[in-house]
Amino acid sequence: MPRNLASFLCLDDFQAAARRRLPRQIYGYYAGAAETGQSFEANRESFRSYELVPRVLADVSTRTTRTELFGQHYDAPFGIAPMGLSGLATFDGEIALARAAERERIPSIVSATSLTRLERIAQEGGARWFQAYLPGEDERIAAMVERVAAAGYDTFVLTVDVPVAANRENNVRTGFSIPLRPSLRLAWDGAIRPRWLLDTWFASFLRKGIPHFENMDAFRGPPILSRNVVRAIGARDQLAWRHLELIRRLWMGRLVVKGVLSAQDAVLAREAGADGVIVSNHGGRQLDGARPALAALPAIADVAGPMSVMIDGGIRRGSDVLKALALGADFVFLGRPFLFAAAARGEAGVGHAIRLLKVEIDRNMALLGVTDLATIGPEHIEPALWRRF
Repeated sequence: MPRNLASFLCLDDFQAAARRRLPRQIYGYYAGAAETGQSFEANRESFRSYELVPRVLADVSTRTTRTELFGQHYDAPFGIAPMGLSGLATFDGEIALARAAERERIPSIVSATSLTRLERIAQEGGARWFQAYLPGEDERIAAMVERVAAAGYDTFVLTVDVPVAANRENNVRTGFSIPLRPSLRLAWDGAIRPRWLLDTWFASFLRKGIPHFENMDAFRGPPILSRNVVRAIGARDQLAWRHLELIRRLWMGRLVVKGVLSAQDAVLAREAGADGVIVSNHGGRQLDGARPALAALPAIADVAGPMSVMIDGGIRRGSDVLKALALGADFVFLGRPFLFAAAARGEAGVGHAIRLLKVEIDRNMALLGVTDLATIGPEHIEPALWRRF
């Protein structure tokens, strides 16, 4: 192991290093949540409210972390969630995340708000999942679906919990905006982070010019740095179930709905032809006070039928992954920890973070007394004793 990775023993270790390396506005955007952060904190607390129930004297020598999702085999039951502006974490951040995921044989989801063209991420990074924010406008939806299909993606992830922008007061306090507004404060915060300024910002600028939002639409979006440009995100508040049905008719690959917290909505997604749902409160970045994904998971798993049920939000440890599987998830996704790993140590950092989580899952499977992830179920988990009184 390279010496510059040896000090990172768990996923949480990357956050402090990322905070030291990134300008205040960028770090604040990555780490922040909506309003009071209630839902962000609830995501972590929800995992602490459950206890694993291990079985002993089980021969676990043949255990494996490998799993299957949508007919694809992966080396672990987790993947990298879509994260906006990953290209500001490290040079070619979206490529770094995708390459590390491909090398470690797990899936990664490309974000609509990435700064690298989705075609290049597919070609150079091997990504095959794309996440979209779409307005309720049929023509724009059709054009985007066509572009994603032409690039070779096989899984289309529609995020449905952003009808309007959230109230992220933290962004205002740190001076962050989309696009970033040139200011003395922004220049100073970049100048006091010279490694990031040289290795990420100037490296990107010299090779590709000012980064742009490349994948919000079928056409190129505005630059990330501008004094007066406003993103034309369209009428997201008009997006409705009929648009999911439209995507289903147009999209020949797998269709996943991300941002579901209601069992009733899971049923509607299934009836509209979705192949899977990602149970998520957007990492606590949208509706503050929304229930944690883990709390919503069992009811959604009960009504999913043939759909695959995935979850993101608050997962930081291998034990968290096993708790989600025990409560009905088929697969999990993590976002911030891998983004912080990219900021701290680039592509090598992401690979190291993936391997750390793999090792934790393998170790905890042995301690739980299971050899196959598919055998983990309700008998392996209980509400925490202190929660019962």
